[in-house]
Amino acid sequence: MPGKLKVKIVAGRHLPVMDRASDLTDAFVEVKFGNTTFKTDVYLKSLNPQWNSEWFKFEVDDEDLQDEPLQITVLDHDTYSANDAIGKVYIDIDPLLYSEAATVISGWFPIYDTIHGIRGEINVVVKVDLFNDLNRFRQSSCGVKFFCTTSIPKCYRAVIIHGFVEELVVNEDPEYQWIDRIRTPRASNEARQRLISLMSGELQRKIGLKVLEMRGNAVVGYLQCFDLEGESGLVVRAIGTACTLDKLSSPAAFLPACNSPSKEMKEIPFNEDPNPNTHSSGPSTPLKNQTYSFSPSKSYSRQSSSSDTDLSLTPKTGMGSGSAGKEGGPFKALLRQQTQSALEQREFPFFTLTAFPPGFLVHVGGVVSARSVKLLDRIHNPDEPETRDAWWAEIRQEIKSHAKALGCHAVVGYSESTSICEEVCILSASGTAAVLNPRFLQDGTVEEENLPAGCGFCHIPYDELNMPFPAHLTYCYNCRKQKVPDVLFTTIDLPIDATVIGKGCLIQARLCRLKKKAQAEANATAISNLLPFMEYEVHTQLMNKLKLKGMNALFGLRIQITVGENMLMGLASATGVYLAALPTPGGIQIAGKTPNDGSYEQHISHMQKKINDTIAKNKELYEISPLDTSEEIIGSPIPEPRQRSRLLRSQSESSDEVTELDLSHGKKDAFVLEIDDTDAMEDVHSLLTDVPPPSGFYSCNTEIMPGINNWTSEIQMFTSVRVIRLSSLNLTNQALNKNFNDLCENLLKSLYFKLRSMIPCCLCHVNFTVSLPEDELIQVIKIRYQHLILMFFLLSPNLAVTVEKASPMGEGNFRNRATPPCASSTVGVVKMTPLSFIPGAKITKYLGIINMFFIRETTSLREEGGVSGFLHAFIAEVFAMVRAHVAALGGNAVVSYIMKQCVFMENPNKNQAQCLINVSGDAVVFVRESELEVVSTQQPTANCQPSCTGGEVTT
Repeated sequence: MPGKLKVKIVAGRHLPVMDRASDLTDAFVEVKFGNTTFKTDVYLKSLNPQWNSEWFKFEVDDEDLQDEPLQITVLDHDTYSANDAIGKVYIDIDPLLYSEAATVISGWFPIYDTIHGIRGEINVVVKVDLFNDLNRFRQSSCGVKFFCTTSIPKCYRAVIIHGFVEELVVNEDPEYQWIDRIRTPRASNEARQRLISLMSGELQRKIGLKVLEMRGNAVVGYLQCFDLEGESGLVVRAIGTACTLDKLSSPAAFLPACNSPSKEMKEIPFNEDPNPNTHSSGPSTPLKNQTYSFSPSKSYSRQSSSSDTDLSLTPKTGMGSGSAGKEGGPFKALLRQQTQSALEQREFPFFTLTAFPPGFLVHVGGVVSARSVKLLDRIHNPDEPETRDAWWAEIRQEIKSHAKALGCHAVVGYSESTSICEEVCILSASGTAAVLNPRFLQDGTVEEENLPAGCGFCHIPYDELNMPFPAHLTYCYNCRKQKVPDVLFTTIDLPIDATVIGKGCLIQARLCRLKKKAQAEANATAISNLLPFMEYEVHTQLMNKLKLKGMNALFGLRIQITVGENMLMGLASATGVYLAALPTPGGIQIAGKTPNDGSYEQHISHMQKKINDTIAKNKELYEISPLDTSEEIIGSPIPEPRQRSRLLRSQSESSDEVTELDLSHGKKDAFVLEIDDTDAMEDVHSLLTDVPPPSGFYSCNTEIMPGINNWTSEIQMFTSVRVIRLSSLNLTNQALNKNFNDLCENLLKSLYFKLRSMIPCCLCHVNFTVSLPEDELIQVIKIRYQHLILMFFLLSPNLAVTVEKASPMGEGNFRNRATPPCASSTVGVVKMTPLSFIPGAKITKYLGIINMFFIRETTSLREEGGVSGFLHAFIAEVFAMVRAHVAALGGNAVVSYIMKQCVFMENPNKNQAQCLINVSGDAVVFVRESELEVVSTQQPTANCQPSCTGGEVTT
């Protein structure tokens, strides 16, 4: 059924001078939606025109409202020649289609030009009147809410979490069409931006239709990506988790935290939060004194499709009839069968969430991943994307089979990515195999399971006697009832009631591998041969560094493999922690065949001592002091099978005969590093060069820093992009690795140096992205969130006014946690953060998703400050445009913000450069705790504690 779109052009300001004779502009505006265009009158000789136009009215279908952006073009009128374009504004109408969101879009929008950047502002008012939809066969999905956050949004509760939704659309890239040879760069860029906007809207509508078929009303963890395949075409794809959400009506239902934890909760780590609307996950048994507002739906969801792959494997450890008497009896076994039955109806039982309602996760099996190398072929028919669909279906089936091998029926923390270089594309997918609680997946009230709090998710879901891989298992150090692995890798955030000892830290693995330049199939074959070894090396580095830190678990693991013309790069980031349920990690022992050389043996001994000393220092630094696990506290003693893991160059069995060293790190066997060549020795040297942050700094890549519970409400986000020339001529893999490692370390060191006056501070949600846009060029993108420090600018001075200015505060203010934030410093400013929450504030309303794609091109790169000046000026403009769109919706913050793509191309000889940036996030309205009188009058309850929705905590 049609609706009516109404647009009013009010005024403009700070327009550029277009008439050199008068130093003024004769501006008018074109308003276009679909195939209909309206024009305002020409406002003569003014840089601040006042149009105050009538309402321009478009009668359109709601399907078009979702697909089409509103296009506003500002032009300079010329009598005797063609009108000159000043810039454009694209406005997404979809947020106005939500019943709970904004009813009007009104505000000042930056006028953007792909050549000159921001060129003034325009004031626009947009309204939508929708008629009742009586069409049973409608093609729109109006009313389905989209969220970028990978957790259940604040101020909502999950009724049912239905599962995985995915879609992709393809088209030819205007940048590579024949007409591009005769049209201007501006016209080509605008054609590309408009097409991407149309494809993005169509994709979102199709995802929404799938959600409606499943009887859901929202998509959480929505991840949309653009694959720029060059001459092959353009692919826009998205994945997400379909949910049925209910809005919480009571303000108290989404209070983040009280200002100080109750006496009963003092020992709970900071990341634990009993609030069911937070981002965290946990085992099936909640902590005591916690209540949940989640309830199953009264109508069961119709699943999307079925699969031929059988996932009915019932994990035997802790899940079969043998353990029924200990963990719930036949009723629990029946629930597990119901869960598997519900998930088997789905083609892919995947969840893009990384944090979950309490009780959603039962067991975690480990990380599952798959990669595939494909040769790009030209997209001949945009209406038939079967080729790309088949590629991703193949990858997902492999992930599904890996999860089944681990005795799990679902994959959580699931994500997909691509890396493209010329005609070769690497498809990557990863997630965490898991066993889920059925009460969130189907109708009917389910009782809580009786598993020990804090360790249930660590218990292995697979059969110990038929494991698909060698593993060192022990009884859980918390409950002493179920088996746990010695190390746990996951792609999710730390569960809320996981018992953590000490603090966490950022752990990174970096790797470079040279490859010969080749074409087509030869290139794809060379990459395919390198990938398994790179994956192995990256995991080896992660394991070594984890042991060196004295920790036993990784959360938020993200591994990126990037392909270039003559090299492959791997970058893995995760947050290391010490889980109390897992065994104490042993030390690292150097072993292997050595020449009969006293000096060499002395060198090995020296290296071993340095490793031991580093482990001891790290345990002290991160406050890791586990209890003595050798005593019989509960039940039978923990068995400790004596076996070694040789993950680094285990080519000889000589290590079995090496006399054990007393490493004084628990009674576990040491983690053995085989030294059989000079490269292996270099690996050990690089291991020891990974220095921790300076005193007073903490960093992690998850939303919550494990072990830190003294938050303040002053947060800032910043983005840094650095482009570096890295010559691969006459270099070995080891030299390349060292250069890449030094680059990443120097980026962090320079950041710590610049922020040295702001300590103590913590960098959360650290997100590194590396790309190889050209031969011998490495681009590293850092997206940082930081609290307790000011905004860190890397901008041209004349552009600093386009983004938020940090208010000056003395060092004393930073150290005094009880000092309230300066309210005047953020008045009228839209906050931006990659976190799903804002400390010290409550999110009261979600206004819709922000998904924007920008192109910037220059033919005067040196005059704009070179690569650094051009890139950071562009990023500042992106910030300004995102903030303007959020403010026009009535919001005051963007949460879950992410720069998903930053493609940079440079031609220094011609003084040219081009950059493409794609950003997304959730526009929200938040209210400071200090501004809510009702909050200050409420007494803290038993379940008040530092939470992931913020809250200032005094210590």
